[in-house]
Amino acid sequence: MKSLETISVLVLAMALSVPSFAAGKNQGSFTLSNQARIGSTDLKAGDYKAEWTPQSGDSVKVDILKNGKVVATTTGKVKNLDQASRQNAVVLRSLDNNTSTIDEIDFSNRREALVLGGE
Repeated sequence: MKSLETISVLVLAMALSVPSFAAGKNQGSFTLSNQARIGSTDLKAGDYKAEWTPQSGDSVKVDILKNGKVVATTTGKVKNLDQASRQNAVVLRSLDNNTSTIDEIDFSNRREALVLGGE
């Protein structure tokens, strides 16, 4: 009887840990050195987290969080890299009005990057 209780507890613990692990896969942290724009939202320099959820086809919905709060939302795609990125990197594109927009976010030690856009 004791072993049945132990197995039940282990199965429950594993079941509860799977959603946490899955949720951690579709997120990554990055740092902006300068102000940049996502869609119509200006983000100040600082530390952020990107979380993405699959949508239709190969598109994803991307939420950008600062201190746990969503500060910007956009669409994008997950791009597979030939090799894992050595560091976090944000690819910016200069706009005509002397601002920059975030085009891509690469995550350290990961073979996937977020390509933003589509708004």
